Amino acid sequence: MTVTGDTSFWHPFADMSAVRSSELVIERGEDVWVWDAHGKRYLDATASLWYANVGHGRPEIAAAVAEQLGRLEAYSAFGDFASRPALELASTLADLAPMPARVFFTTGGGESVDTAAKLACRYWSALGEPDRTLLISRTAGYHGTNGFGTALGGIPANREGFGPQVETVQVPHDSLEALEDAIAQAGPERVAAVFAEPVIGAGGVYPPLPGYLEGLAALCERTGALFVADSVICGFGRLGSWFGVERFGLKPDMITFAKGVTSGYLPLGGVVVSDRVAEPFWNGPDAPILRHGATYAGHAACCAAGLANIALLENEGLLRRGQEQEEALHGALKPLEGSEAVAEVRGGVGTMAAVEFSESAFEQRPDAVGRVVMAAREHGVLVRGLGRGVAVSPPLSAGPEHFALIHDAMAEGLSSL
Repeated sequence: MTVTGDTSFWHPFADMSAVRSSELVIERGEDVWVWDAHGKRYLDATASLWYANVGHGRPEIAAAVAEQLGRLEAYSAFGDFASRPALELASTLADLAPMPARVFFTTGGGESVDTAAKLACRYWSALGEPDRTLLISRTAGYHGTNGFGTALGGIPANREGFGPQVETVQVPHDSLEALEDAIAQAGPERVAAVFAEPVIGAGGVYPPLPGYLEGLAALCERTGALFVADSVICGFGRLGSWFGVERFGLKPDMITFAKGVTSGYLPLGGVVVSDRVAEPFWNGPDAPILRHGATYAGHAACCAAGLANIALLENEGLLRRGQEQEEALHGALKPLEGSEAVAEVRGGVGTMAAVEFSESAFEQRPDAVGRVVMAAREHGVLVRGLGRGVAVSPPLSAGPEHFALIHDAMAEGLSSL
């Protein structure tokens, strides 16, 4: 249902001059499908915003949340307070992590990135190296829209117009040599951490070059910089493992997570913090306090949703499907490269892919991305427009028949250019 009128709801990342009088109202969802208020059904080819990994309408998660709400909705986790769901989820995530770790909870991905950035700087300060404050990220990377995340972001449009930001350095996302040069030029003694997504998501779905992530981790170890894996999009089955880094044999110093930890049923995020980074804050009578945290950190009902979601991912084999079906999704979209309007179809690492449009497409239709998104919507498939094309990341319960529908909707959209 598209609602016309003058809304009071300011949508994120939206052209409100257009959206203010035209909103698509989603009423309900079931597995890979959602329905608008007029009853039209759509294939959710984006898992909403990369997060509905187990699909929509799962009664198991709703029941777990309802049960927790009936007992205790939430309570502060500051100081020594805790709830059973928060303790259980933290223990579960620590056990699933690829390195010995502790878990710091937030309420979303942006908070998780800011937490990791602040903790990286605070860690070095605690070790007597307060000059290690420089953060390095990569072009096309997306690390949320909070303060540190905005500065770390490799999508220029997301950084413009907000005034001075914390000092960061961006390097090409596919060049280890550029990263090594940036560390050397800045001075290793100034670099606090390097942030990298296992697969770049919102910046265009760029899988890593073979050996790149392993080389990045080795470079961080050699120069002393902390390695922060931003797995907000890539975790909880999207790449076929819990945090997306395991398939590359990585053991980062920190892993940021959110989205798929609850499949979006309630807002939750966090940072898996290696024992190395946690140690100064956890041991000794004079250990420093990390003076940082969100009001709803460790929210009991959100943690209950996370536990139920993790059980579904594990018990129904959905975790592995992120890798098992990656070639099927990529293969379904690859024929679109036969269109003059398509420059490249990227994918093959995780159940996520992108169709980048050609220069000729934009020359003929500057609004090519919006046109294809809307044409696919008319065809009953919801896809996500990016700067130079369209991305898809369906729920992990999707299969080849759904990938074929995505192809058909995309082909329909491209024919309108």
